[in-house]
Parts: sequence; structure tokens; C-alpha cells
Amino acid sequence: MSDFDDLLEANARFAEDHDGSDLRGAARAGVALVTCMDSRIDPLRMLGLELGDVKVVRNPGGRVTPEAMEALVLAAHLLEATRIMVVPHTKCAVATNPEAAIREKLAASAGTDVSWQRLPVTADQRASLEADVAAVRSHPLIPDSVTVGGFLYDVDSGRLEQLV
Repeated sequence: MSDFDDLLEANARFAEDHDGSDLRGAARAGVALVTCMDSRIDPLRMLGLELGDVKVVRNPGGRVTPEAMEALVLAAHLLEATRIMVVPHTKCAVATNPEAAIREKLAASAGTDVSWQRLPVTADQRASLEADVAAVRSHPLIPDSVTVGGFLYDVDSGRLEQLV
């Protein structure tokens, strides 16, 4: 028995009907999305897209980290992304809690010092979004032909609002 048996069984049911043979590695809708790892966000349904349509990069806070930027560069040049969306969300733990509070909770859970761990906390979500979008737009490997926008996803209503 494995701690993952329930998921492997669910995957077996999924695989019975799955046929990804017609899917390519490129983003069929030409979209690359950076968003938060929050489980209240369903990137495909949120945008009315399907499997194979979008390249999705998820991390705490939906920030354009160096790793996210690497993915966006690859998406723009090799995976047919012509539009990039940066999408943080309302009620995000890393945008609504002070870093000290998150560090305290993390240290209590881990039972050790966590001062060395980088945390993507932001005190001003809108300013962070504007900076992230500016960083993508000005990156030397993101072509000018790629459209970049910054949005806020409301986890209660399911709506996106373009802020940048």
C-alpha cells in the first residue's frame, strides 16, 4: 500500500478515457500564464481553455520569479506563446500576511529555524504585479510581439480584472 494509492487509482480511471495523442507541446491558444499555486485557482476553466491550450507556471503568489521567467522565455520562443498573463489572486496568504507571521507559522510547523528560507511575501500586491509585468515586458528575451498583461483573480467571484 502506498500513501498515493487513491491518486493512482484516480489516474487509472482518468487514463481510461484520455487520449493526448493529438496534443502538441506548444500552447495551442498562444497563452502562457503565471499564477499562484493556490488550489482555488483552476487555470484552464478560469480562462475557458482546454488541455494543450496554455503553458501554466505556478508558484506561491503567482510571482515572476527567475524560474518563472525562464519558463516564459521558453514559452515565447519555443512553445508558441504570444500572450503572457501574470495572475495573482485575492486572499493570497503571501499577500495578506506579514512575512514575520508566515515565518513564525513555518518555523512552528517545521520545528526548526527557517530564517534562511526565501519567502515570496509581498506587502503591496498591485505594486508587485506591476513590477512583475514590467520585468517580463523589458526582458531582453521576451519579443516585443508578445503581449503581456497583469490581472487579479478574485477567488470568490471567479472573475479576472486587468490591472496592468
